[in-house]
Amino acid sequence: MRNSIANSLEENTNAVIMYVDMNSFFASCEQQDFPELRGKPVGVITHDSPFSCIIAPSVEAKKMGVKTGMRLNEAKLLCPHIIAATTRPYRYRQFHMDIMGVLETYCEKDHIHAKSIDEAVMNLSSYKLVYPDVKELARNIKRDIIEKCGEIIKCSIGIAPNSFLAKLATELQKPDGLVQITPENLDGHLATLQLQDLPGIARNNARRLMMIGIKNPLEMRYTSEALLRKAFGGVVGNYWYSRLHFREVDLYRNTYRAMGATRTVSPKQRNKEALEGLLVSLLTRLEQRMVKQNVFCKEMSFYIRYKDNTGWDTKIRFTDFMQDAMEMRTYIYNEISRFQEQQNVGTMFRDNTTNLGIMVWNFVPDHYVQYSLFENRMQKDKVRKTMYALKDKYGRDIVRKASETISPHEMKDAIGFGSVKDLYEGNHFNQYLLEE
Repeated sequence: MRNSIANSLEENTNAVIMYVDMNSFFASCEQQDFPELRGKPVGVITHDSPFSCIIAPSVEAKKMGVKTGMRLNEAKLLCPHIIAATTRPYRYRQFHMDIMGVLETYCEKDHIHAKSIDEAVMNLSSYKLVYPDVKELARNIKRDIIEKCGEIIKCSIGIAPNSFLAKLATELQKPDGLVQITPENLDGHLATLQLQDLPGIARNNARRLMMIGIKNPLEMRYTSEALLRKAFGGVVGNYWYSRLHFREVDLYRNTYRAMGATRTVSPKQRNKEALEGLLVSLLTRLEQRMVKQNVFCKEMSFYIRYKDNTGWDTKIRFTDFMQDAMEMRTYIYNEISRFQEQQNVGTMFRDNTTNLGIMVWNFVPDHYVQYSLFENRMQKDKVRKTMYALKDKYGRDIVRKASETISPHEMKDAIGFGSVKDLYEGNHFNQYLLEE
């Protein structure tokens, strides 16, 4: 973790944290690139299907009641004229990098943290003399983002003494909002909100708070730390008390405890060849991430799910430290073969498959890996690391593993709001993730 982006359990009402939250980001990127979509309800979908999930509705679609996570057919009941746009992850990453470039013109990189593909936090506490009017700074940032990315790419900016309250400020005025929360006006803002208006308070947490007599965010702010700890069942209560009392508990960069790769299988992929290709693609993605993080794994799990709500799971503990995709595939196939023989069943890759998923964990840093004098694993691991370094420098297709040629188009590129770790893996920037 960088020292300039760090947590603190001390109350600090003088800190200046700016939260930049892009409005309907994926949909806005589509409207920016395709002017014919502007002013119209748009839903960004994962794949071309009437039942595909909408991962980002445009501002216009939201006004019609369309929400993230809806199926396209459900959205059309609310908004018959919604236009479906298939996701283009590489393009959203390019916009993300342009936005980060704008922010970096106002403060050092060490004072900026990309919370997700469409959110970033700036710690401006040491820039008060440089920017005496922080709201004017926010307006300048909004202007520069539009100049760099286009008129449709807009953001809401929140300013507060900690990142949670700055995030809350972005929720108070959307789209294209600008709100500053201070010790003087915090109570006034909280008095207008419901518990579930607080980022991170979902239905179950709201129910817990109601059970002990806390009916709204203002009452929550003036509840004792001990009672909040009781309500949330542990240290999470301490975190909530800290957030509402100007302490910083959300500026962190967590390290990997596990890495996962999952995909929902489209109807076109529900055949043995395509599913096996998808499995290799998922394993190759995990391989790349481990190489970038300079780690090997000791354990792995694999699951497969079917349309009738049945499925199969297995956990594998490796005898050697593992990183190579094809070696991990061999372990999975061995487990599948063993299960098929024991249960006398046919192929696990069936035409009713809906989901595949892999998880790896129990990581060991690469410098702790010990090699035998009588095997060539060291050379293979060095070649693998060199290959990804070449991809970073010269592009994704400058060199390819044999595993990358096995049904290479079966795994469509995907992107989520929750993380940009795939862009900023380890000590490297994955330039090839910006390629189409």
